[in-house]
Amino acid sequence: MDNTILTQPSARPVLHALRSIGYRAKTAIADLIDNCIDASATQIQVNFIFEEFDGYITIKDNGIGMDNDTLQDAMNIGSKDPRDPRKPKELGRFGMGLKTASFSLGKRLSVLTKRDGIYHERCWDLDHVSDCNKWELFRNIPIEVKDKMGEIEGTNGTIVCIDKLDRFMGAGTDKLIKESSFNSKVRRIKEHLGFVFHSLISKSKLSMYINGNLITSWDPFLLNNPRLIEGEQQVIKVNHHKIVVTPYVLPHSSYFNTVEYNEAGGIKGWRDHQGFYIYRENRLLHFGDWLGLFPKDTASQLARIRIDLPNTADSEWQVDVKKSMITAPEEAKENLKAIAEIHRQISKEIFYFRTKSSYGGQKIKGSLNTWEPSGNDNGYGFVLNRTHPILNEIIDKVDSDTLKLLNMYLKFVELGSPSNITHTTKPIDEEIQPIEDGVKELVMQFASMMIDSGLVSNQEQLIDVLMTQPGFGSLNRKTVKTIIEDGEMFYERSS
Repeated sequence: MDNTILTQPSARPVLHALRSIGYRAKTAIADLIDNCIDASATQIQVNFIFEEFDGYITIKDNGIGMDNDTLQDAMNIGSKDPRDPRKPKELGRFGMGLKTASFSLGKRLSVLTKRDGIYHERCWDLDHVSDCNKWELFRNIPIEVKDKMGEIEGTNGTIVCIDKLDRFMGAGTDKLIKESSFNSKVRRIKEHLGFVFHSLISKSKLSMYINGNLITSWDPFLLNNPRLIEGEQQVIKVNHHKIVVTPYVLPHSSYFNTVEYNEAGGIKGWRDHQGFYIYRENRLLHFGDWLGLFPKDTASQLARIRIDLPNTADSEWQVDVKKSMITAPEEAKENLKAIAEIHRQISKEIFYFRTKSSYGGQKIKGSLNTWEPSGNDNGYGFVLNRTHPILNEIIDKVDSDTLKLLNMYLKFVELGSPSNITHTTKPIDEEIQPIEDGVKELVMQFASMMIDSGLVSNQEQLIDVLMTQPGFGSLNRKTVKTIIEDGEMFYERSS
């Protein structure tokens, strides 16, 4: 006797759960485009149409299309087992993207496809599913929707249409957005697609359009810039999968004119574009952080490191349904940290000790704010804005020795700022404290400067001076003394 019971999930609550996975409009559209690319499309046309009380989105491709069985499978919820082997370069994994991405935008999904000259169609209407509480899929698309979708040229291709856009534009709710806001969302999506698919656009014959406008790729690594520093490409093995890592350090801001500087900064700006860029089959999945290995800081903003994964590595890197979140496996972190440390240091050297600008007489870029958040949760709250126009003018006029002294002084201005002092924790006891290498190096640099300038004549005086510096308020006397003695710097310099 069979000891199992077949249960059918109630459609209404599951439907609302699927709609709440967490897609943003731009990630949803990118996920839908993945399906076009998997269908071998070379031309993809995305159209956003605003209407007074609703609107609709169509995504049309010239790919291989689907027969009736393939279409039915594609419209099923969870049509793929993510553990199954996939074709080389295939972007889909869960068989969820077509449905969940569409449902995050609107309540009706219609698919018209053509293979070998024969049309096939299906339609999900979530109002109907919610009313009957059953997963009832329509065989035919409503006439008024099909008229909007148009025809498929040639013998193969697919058109996806999403309407009842309650999530995208507030259709059917009291939060209907204006046409200007609708168009602003479309512009942001266009920028996002040019970024996410930049590698595929530049390396293949793929053409993408939004409302008839060609989407151009945005290259975060500035590969055509002659001053770009490209590190050695490395291949590391993580659980039998080969991961390709290519580090880049961008040129200093002084080598760009204003337009170039703003464009190179990207969607989020220079500071937030530093870090690892993770691609799967040339499709960008994640960017703009150091995967928890380092905090962001201003001086590391020139470092951008590309990681290329095969689609077989998805489970190890915990790629989510939306292809927007990722977690690096522990086996990869040590190698990635070593590579990043080197190129973050190169970024810092270029950032602080760059050569003079070749754009003499032009306006220097940068915010006029003198302070900016450090971005370091464990460190000081604010740092000086090193791209301030006046500071850049000064740097252009001094020699390398003076520049080193200037940077040392500016560092201590940062350490002694009122905001940073407020967050300083006073040491409780006289035990030797664990300290970061950066703090230790800073103590030694300041000590060297005091000794070289003749301001101190013995070790006790040096420690007294260091203990009065606001930036070292969290260090106790025994720790400072240990740093000085370990470096043997006082005795060497004063002999």
